[in-house]
Amino acid sequence: MTITHLTRATAARPLADEAFTVLRAVCDRIGVDAGGARLMRLRSNAVFKLRGDMVVRIATAPDALTRLPVVLAVARWLAERGFPTVRPVDEIPHQPIVHGGRAVTFWRYVRSNGSPTTTELGHVLRDLHREPVPTSIPLRRLTDPLAEVRHAVEHRAEVLTPYQRRWLGDRIEELTDRWHTLDSGPPVLLHGDAWIDNLLRCRDGNAILCDWDGVAVGPREWDLVHTYHGQRRFGLSAGDVDAFAHAYGSDLRDWPGYATLMEIRDMYAVGIHIRNALGDPFSRQELPRRLDSLTRGDGHARWYMAAPALGVR
Repeated sequence: MTITHLTRATAARPLADEAFTVLRAVCDRIGVDAGGARLMRLRSNAVFKLRGDMVVRIATAPDALTRLPVVLAVARWLAERGFPTVRPVDEIPHQPIVHGGRAVTFWRYVRSNGSPTTTELGHVLRDLHREPVPTSIPLRRLTDPLAEVRHAVEHRAEVLTPYQRRWLGDRIEELTDRWHTLDSGPPVLLHGDAWIDNLLRCRDGNAILCDWDGVAVGPREWDLVHTYHGQRRFGLSAGDVDAFAHAYGSDLRDWPGYATLMEIRDMYAVGIHIRNALGDPFSRQELPRRLDSLTRGDGHARWYMAAPALGVR
């Protein structure tokens, strides 16, 4: 199956170009030098490295402006408690800063040293889930993990065929119903996107979590499933998953809801590419791959997290 409507995407302004424009305008407004900015990642956020020790995140999600104040507050709260997390640049006030409908935040750059391991991720998530839920921060409850995918299907009709929209809508509703039947433990503080790429190893050897955009209160299984899904779709090995489970202290594969949660995670991983397909060449390439494997019921087709390289300007 192919996506026939994506040929129209060439008329859209590329997300990377828009992000550079927003970056320069915001930095100029607050007196920060954007010269030599390097685009590090373009998915749910356009992430730029500035000269010195700052990273700028420009959100593409439609609910970013309402969500980011909580993200900033949680990162500060965890940092004050000594939890290993990235920190906002608090010298820049009034964050998130809005320009052209985009929400922009500034974070301390972490100088990394090597690739973190799933063992380190398991330890960090174990410690996160032992933290209390902060009562002073209005955290959202994770009651509908496919809400953003549903929104993308409803509002990005130009990148989907009528068949794809119908199939996705029916499948999302089926999985949402099954989500509500899952028997999980007490809710915990969730990172929300606890993938190995969101763990950084500092030069002192410690590992810290970044990208708190999905922070919420909900079942711990939502944070755990990312690593297992990484073996299913993104190239992690069985040994990586075993090490993660050992470090965390329990194995999600032993939980009765495991198969359902993996299917939900599969569907969740399509939403960003539906949303970005008009303006991001990689999403236009990756979306057909993911939709094809889902509609064929292929639970092990390889998916990709990013294009081979991101441009530097």
